[in-house]
Amino acid sequence: MRLALTARHLFDTGSTPAEVYANLARRTRQPLRSARAVCAALAIPAAEVNHRLNDRYDALLANPRPGSEADTGELLEALGVFDVPKTLDARDQTIVDLFLTAIDAMGGIRAGHQHGLARWFTTGNLTAAYLSLAAAHPLPRTGNPAHYWTTLVTAGELLSTAPTPDPRIKPALTHCRTHATEATTAC
Repeated sequence: MRLALTARHLFDTGSTPAEVYANLARRTRQPLRSARAVCAALAIPAAEVNHRLNDRYDALLANPRPGSEADTGELLEALGVFDVPKTLDARDQTIVDLFLTAIDAMGGIRAGHQHGLARWFTTGNLTAAYLSLAAAHPLPRTGNPAHYWTTLVTAGELLSTAPTPDPRIKPALTHCRTHATEATTAC
């Protein structure tokens, strides 16, 4: 518990999760305990912390190299270990479901893109997920462009109904509408 309080203090001074991890791991020489303290300070539920760290323990935390704490912290952060989950309301969950439908209609997705989308879904950053999908394209052989673009139009319309929608949504929605029109008239 005391290590988590130290982590919270480091967050209060403006440190990133990777920096907090590196600081704690250098002090304690206990990488797993340090990672757990960062997660505890971020109020990530213990069951989720166990799941995230169990998947990465052997590769990143079991045999640390001295002086690698900063690199390990950055990697843990990039992998989403320190992502704070957001509870999605019904509207947000509908948007995520539309994104998943669009991903299926892509006909395939790069692992890095899928990882980034999963992180944005976890943290509730649906605007970033939408912009990323709007910039992508379905695969020509395996994808369904008409379904992909019309699904993104529906998701964009829902995102634009927020009380103060992100100004980047409107041009992305226009982009998706244009592609949806092209894809449906090409069929």
